[in-house]
Amino acid sequence: MDLVHLNDFLTTIDGYIGGSSWFVFILLGTGIFFTFYLKFPQIRFFKHAIHVVRGKFDEPGAKGDTSHFQSLATALSGTVGTGNIAGVAFAIHLGGPAALFWMLVTAALGMTTKFVEVTLSHKYREFAEDGTASGGPMYYMKNKLNMKWMAVLFAVAAIISSFGTGNMPQVNSIAASLKSTFGIEEIVTGAVLSVLLGLIILGGIKRIAAVTEKLVPLMAIIYVIGALSVIVMNYENIIPSFISIFADVFTGSSAAGGFLGASIAYAFNRGVNRGLFSNEAGQGSAPIAHAAAKAEHPVSEGMVAILEPFIDTIIICSITGLTLLSSGVWNEKHQNDFSFSDMMIMVGEVNRDVHGTALYEYFNGSEIGLDVVPISEFTGTLLVEEGIIKSDATVLHARSIAEEVLIHKGDLLYSGSLEIKDGRLEDPKGMTFSGKSLVHSAPLTAIAFNKGLFGDYGQYIVAIGLLLFAFSTAISWSYYGGRSVTYLFGVKYVNYYRIIYVIGFFLAAIIDTTIVWTFAGIAIALMTLPNLLGIFLLRKDMKDSIADYKNHVESVFQTKI
Repeated sequence: MDLVHLNDFLTTIDGYIGGSSWFVFILLGTGIFFTFYLKFPQIRFFKHAIHVVRGKFDEPGAKGDTSHFQSLATALSGTVGTGNIAGVAFAIHLGGPAALFWMLVTAALGMTTKFVEVTLSHKYREFAEDGTASGGPMYYMKNKLNMKWMAVLFAVAAIISSFGTGNMPQVNSIAASLKSTFGIEEIVTGAVLSVLLGLIILGGIKRIAAVTEKLVPLMAIIYVIGALSVIVMNYENIIPSFISIFADVFTGSSAAGGFLGASIAYAFNRGVNRGLFSNEAGQGSAPIAHAAAKAEHPVSEGMVAILEPFIDTIIICSITGLTLLSSGVWNEKHQNDFSFSDMMIMVGEVNRDVHGTALYEYFNGSEIGLDVVPISEFTGTLLVEEGIIKSDATVLHARSIAEEVLIHKGDLLYSGSLEIKDGRLEDPKGMTFSGKSLVHSAPLTAIAFNKGLFGDYGQYIVAIGLLLFAFSTAISWSYYGGRSVTYLFGVKYVNYYRIIYVIGFFLAAIIDTTIVWTFAGIAIALMTLPNLLGIFLLRKDMKDSIADYKNHVESVFQTKI
């Protein structure tokens, strides 16, 4: 099975799990339920959460390995990553501006979901053989729910997800960004960063926390400065950009420029899906980091977790989204090398005026109506002369009609024939298709940053920001996976996992981006579902814990929250 067909296979699987409508509704439904059940804790406890992080309610002698701030930084380093730079661009590329709205909704509800999952995981944590705190959803599943089978399922899913969320997409985006910006080959990036990753994660949670508490603030400052420079330079588009986010929420995003439009269902699904990838609320990953925190009462650490989706998605992702929209690059076609997973070859001349409706329905997974001028995928021999397609065919790339397409084999313009089946190139080895089309993920964000005060140097901010963001995410996720290995097999097997994690990190630098994103979507769903079920079953336990914490704060600190 080649990479193209592998991606098609993974996409089919993802369509039944993470990419399905029922998964999205379960995720949002859980957030909505706890928001009302706990009376809007993301609003009521927000100020108190800030005080907890600042150490105002610290208690001497509390068990744990890290401070509240270090746990917050570690958890944020696991979420503030590719999702903020590449994920937002990918969501807008797929669903238009309306997708950003659903990302923000997911974050607002996710503040409550994280509050719940972190509290419960911290409450039922254990201390491992090496003396370090071990926690996460698998521990409340085992110790409170007595559902060891679900705990095992979650831990296995967490290990898979450590590669699908924290490992593969991160280094893949880093490598792509450094290649496009600095011309550094992917294999070089993978090799250097793999060595650095190994040196850090072998030191365990204390070394990880020491690195992330310094790395997270630095990377956020660098990135925000670059993004604000773009927004300031395009100030006249700020209000129209805000309007575009909300204007098409309940109708889907309208066609604009090279963007062919997205249905409400597609924008909703992609926005929520990318929102989860960004802040991981409900996924059960952050509770593993927070379990190491020195906290006398588990709810205090849950309070800290409220801030994560706010910082990660509502602030940083909003800034990224506004940068993309105000600069106008999201619906413009740009010169790029095509990804074969994003490319489709169609029969005849396809243009927007004649086939606009058919293209809209094709890209949004709808059945093409009988009254619509049809389009069909090319099967047969494609004739090429001096890099130019001579057969009656049209190349679609990144959900757009490609223009000025040139085909190379190696460094030379290609002349000859290519076999195409169902729109896909049968043997893509050594071939390169390039031209103008829409782009997505990190390359799109880099283009947007070139529209700011720093001009062409803006892309370097994205490259450096992505390097720091994504690398810190990989560090944190190695810890999540390691704690899951500890739960399943014991401490002595963690180093074996870390070695495999580093090897996977290196290999992922040269894997097709689209496949990586698709695999990540599947892994997220496999981890999220048992966690959401678990916290729902413990809803009364959560409410009782909050009441107990309020009494604790009032008696010890003589204050109310």
